[in-house]
Amino acid sequence: MKHRLFTQLLCVFLAVILLSVGVSYSLIYFHMRASRIEARVETLKSQANDVAWLAGNLLQEESLLRFGSDSVLREALYQKTGQIYSQYNAFTVIMTRSGRLYSYYSESALQDESLQHIPSAEELAGYMTRALQGEEIAVQTSSSSGPLFTVILPWTHVSVRTGSSTVMGIVMIQTAAQNIRATYSDLIWQLGIGALCVLMAAVALTFFLTRRLTKPLTAMEQAASALAQGDFTARAPEDNTSREIRSLAAAFNRMAGQLDGMEQSRRDFVANVSHELRSPVTSIQGFAQGILDGTVKEEDRAKYLSVIVDETHRLSRLIANLLNLSRMENDQVALALSDFDVNELVRRVLIARISAIEEKNLEIEPDFEAETCPVRADREQIQQVILNLLDNAVKYTPEGGKIRITTVTRGDTVYLTVRDNGIGILPEDAEHIFDRFYKADKAHTVGKGTGLGLAICKIIMEKHGQSIRLVSGQGGCEFEITLKKSELRLPEKAADSSEEA
Repeated sequence: MKHRLFTQLLCVFLAVILLSVGVSYSLIYFHMRASRIEARVETLKSQANDVAWLAGNLLQEESLLRFGSDSVLREALYQKTGQIYSQYNAFTVIMTRSGRLYSYYSESALQDESLQHIPSAEELAGYMTRALQGEEIAVQTSSSSGPLFTVILPWTHVSVRTGSSTVMGIVMIQTAAQNIRATYSDLIWQLGIGALCVLMAAVALTFFLTRRLTKPLTAMEQAASALAQGDFTARAPEDNTSREIRSLAAAFNRMAGQLDGMEQSRRDFVANVSHELRSPVTSIQGFAQGILDGTVKEEDRAKYLSVIVDETHRLSRLIANLLNLSRMENDQVALALSDFDVNELVRRVLIARISAIEEKNLEIEPDFEAETCPVRADREQIQQVILNLLDNAVKYTPEGGKIRITTVTRGDTVYLTVRDNGIGILPEDAEHIFDRFYKADKAHTVGKGTGLGLAICKIIMEKHGQSIRLVSGQGGCEFEITLKKSELRLPEKAADSSEEA
């Protein structure tokens, strides 16, 4: 079962938080436990030093019990060891250098099983050897009732006559391990409560941040679903503070806008095609029906049959242009690149349209920078572009007007322009001039064109990796196309043959 992104991110973040809090809790706990154990051991060492001082003043070199039972030092020693037991639940053992062993603790210590384990003679001998070398010992030993902590310090006697000190024995203070553990057992609860508070705050913050991170993605998902269902007005919010998500939302909205534009173009395309097809079909149907039912007079039949033929030609051109446009947009027309003289191609196009040019008594002014201008392109497709540009110039140039065609080479690019002094194009129409079925002259009469010529020209030039643009629409139109200059040197006879043509 797939989970939502919010759930996945939340689980990942919580896992990281739990791991971080657990590791931090463990490190802090063990560090503080070690500190408390060390502090307790140092305290026991301090108590052992006090006992050693009392023992050093109480015991003499020959005998531990020189003074009587009413000795003040002896009473102080009993009180001290009793205090150690009551405060630290530990008993005290004093061992002389000669091996004599004395224990000082209260009677209640005898009832504590955890304190009834005394190190063996071998262990004490080892401790004595190390203590005679001045070593302080803090070890953890084991007993039948559990582990024990043992602190052993050497105690010395200073000679009054010589001032020298001699190690007289050792002082051992021993307590059960659980007694020391009790000193840091409260850490578990203290740290646990602190860790729980940190964990709850982290979970709340993580929930908030994860929600904030996934909320715009959820809105984007909803917008994408709306787009899939045909609602191209859906947009994703761009007010998120995350730069990456804002960029993603902006890119998504740009895509949605383009889809909206494409959908609108599709609708316009269908509407325009329907309109362009309906007009000639209606004319053909109406005139044919009039001829069949006798509505059209006999003397007018030839005229209306001519109109029917013209409309069928227009319908045929429209269908051919639509098919050509569709094939080009779907990359079904491959480029057949070759090297040719574009000046010669312009001459041939002018010859092909000489009838229309002479009919309107137009002046053609070729202005070629050089006699030959070799380019590398698809000859047939470039010929179609020049034909479309020339046809538009002829259509919208008034009778007796002038059309100027120029070719100029700059670097490795050839610039070909077609300029007329016709009706021109308004600035508000200029940005749509290459759209399909767009006609700048809204007053064009039926039969002036289909509105696909410039759209086809633009696709052809884009397939060549070149450009076509409207240079000027005021006081006539000037269109410019770019072509890749050919490095191939054309034979001179190519220019001669063109002139003969």
